[in-house]
Amino acid sequence: MNLKILLGAFILSFCSLNSLKAQNTYDIVFPQANRNQVCQSCTNIFRQMPKEVRFSIVREQSNLYFRINDKKWFDMLFKNPGDGIAIDVVSKKRYNCNETTTPSQIKGVLLKPVYGAKLRNLLKPASENWFWAHVGRIPETLLNEELEFNILFLSNKNMCRYQTIYNLESYLWELLDMGMYLDSLTYNTKQIKPSSSEGYILKNKTLKFTIPFEKNKSEYSHEDIKPLYDSLHLTDFNIKTIKIKAYSSVEGSLERNVELQEQRASTIAAALQTFQKPAIKTEISSSENWVEFLNDTKDTNYSYLSELSKADVKTKLAGALSKEMEPILKHHRKALIELGLEKKDKYKSMTADALLLKFNDAIINEDLNQANEIQNSIFEKLKGKEISPDFLKKMNIPKQLKFAKIFNKNSAYRYMLDVRMAVIVYNELLELEKLVPKNAEVKYNIIAIKIRLWDYNWVDVNETKLKNEINGLKNYGIDASLISRMMVNYHLIKAKNLMQKRDYSGKDASVSYINKNYKNFVLSDYDYLSLAQFFSYYANSDMAIALLEEKARSIDIDEDLLFYYLNHTLINKELTYQTDYRTIMLNAININKERYCKLFNSIENGGVTFQLLENEYLKETYCENCGEN
Repeated sequence: MNLKILLGAFILSFCSLNSLKAQNTYDIVFPQANRNQVCQSCTNIFRQMPKEVRFSIVREQSNLYFRINDKKWFDMLFKNPGDGIAIDVVSKKRYNCNETTTPSQIKGVLLKPVYGAKLRNLLKPASENWFWAHVGRIPETLLNEELEFNILFLSNKNMCRYQTIYNLESYLWELLDMGMYLDSLTYNTKQIKPSSSEGYILKNKTLKFTIPFEKNKSEYSHEDIKPLYDSLHLTDFNIKTIKIKAYSSVEGSLERNVELQEQRASTIAAALQTFQKPAIKTEISSSENWVEFLNDTKDTNYSYLSELSKADVKTKLAGALSKEMEPILKHHRKALIELGLEKKDKYKSMTADALLLKFNDAIINEDLNQANEIQNSIFEKLKGKEISPDFLKKMNIPKQLKFAKIFNKNSAYRYMLDVRMAVIVYNELLELEKLVPKNAEVKYNIIAIKIRLWDYNWVDVNETKLKNEINGLKNYGIDASLISRMMVNYHLIKAKNLMQKRDYSGKDASVSYINKNYKNFVLSDYDYLSLAQFFSYYANSDMAIALLEEKARSIDIDEDLLFYYLNHTLINKELTYQTDYRTIMLNAININKERYCKLFNSIENGGVTFQLLENEYLKETYCENCGEN
């Protein structure tokens, strides 16, 4: 489902009249007890605003323009002489780390309002489907500062809506990946990137494991790693990539801790390289393990430490407390290791054309083992983009019982490379099923493609029949977790369709099913994102937060998934005041400090908004870790 969702793009805030700065507010009235009455018309217009309406403030040097894509709605909003706009020009200096930010209705410099007929006359075409009206100029004293522009919407000169714009990333969401049976169940994967248009890529096999660090050990040799390597049973694979995230416990010098972890990680990578000739691409990062420190001291006698700054915690741990807490701290020194594996390929040096001839000969000679090996080698060349998917059409595979597995693999792989082949491959596999009516892998692949075709509305589907087919896979030995994943996808599509029909009770029933059953199987990072997006759009944000909250407090979370969670929650004041939220922010800082700090840039400089720092709790963490004064 290529559905883009912008989360919480506009947030309203209202403060008391007493918090106004002593500055010129022109003729603007700031209503209090009678606000509902005087703002009724403005409020109703916003409630009836079509979801497609978009507006913002655009800066052109010192000039500010109100930009909108719906002139009819604009004319409705500013119909009367006292209806208008004023701009609050806010400087990031308001949030200097060495100063206290005092709550105020007007956060910066208020520009003179523009009203009624004058405002409507100023509206001019800006570009295709867009209009803009000049609404003020930035004061010269602010021109060189980092600025944002909040909007006061005025009704009969009453301030009825104060709008701060949040630049939140939008993401695509998809069905959960069901995989396809080749030699074994194989998955596509997609990187979590905002509004990504990149296609699917086929995953290499990966292994993830943890190596605990001994307190004073910094070197790891071939002999140290050999028991671990032997336990991985990598006889048929080469290690292609190593990603190591090395963590120290939090006591001691940050610089020394990071240096030690990088030394440990480098020797682990070097030791693993000694087990094979092909070079291993290595990626190492290191940080202090504040996340697990805060998780593990919660609800203990040491929970008071979570209220302290990092520097104060280190001071406390400099004495006897460190030794006392060693049973906890020792678990925080570790390396999280992810190996990207590539199957050993004895045909790797052969050209694609030579492989094709050899494959077709193996089929003629009915040498199924050799044909299967060559087919896998061709797949590796496709994965490496050495040849195009059209190459698969040159492989002559008879539609006979003895070649059923090879035929299934070829068809399934073409679908995995290009979803546009879904209808063709679906029909091919239906024909193959006639030869092998009890083959579990063929049946699974057929139903997985059928679910996708239903999602795209490319085929008519009898919902009851499809549901029975999914559940019927258990009769062919398909694992219950895979069936549960298919049923969640079934209800994802059903909820979408019921929503379009405005059958809200039916939609809610499908949402409830999804919420109760997604824990029955392992979720990939992209699965987490897809479900969170689904819950945000079709249910409520609380479900999305509940889905990701525990994951966000784990050090093995995908970076993009964690920052998606932050995008989703930074504007939720109630949530950010919780102790666990600091753990999540420190997790983000450990993973990518620069990216975390950038969230608090101005919108023009790629941030969500620096006005997040109005929240004292966010400001405290920002100032402690991002180092601005």
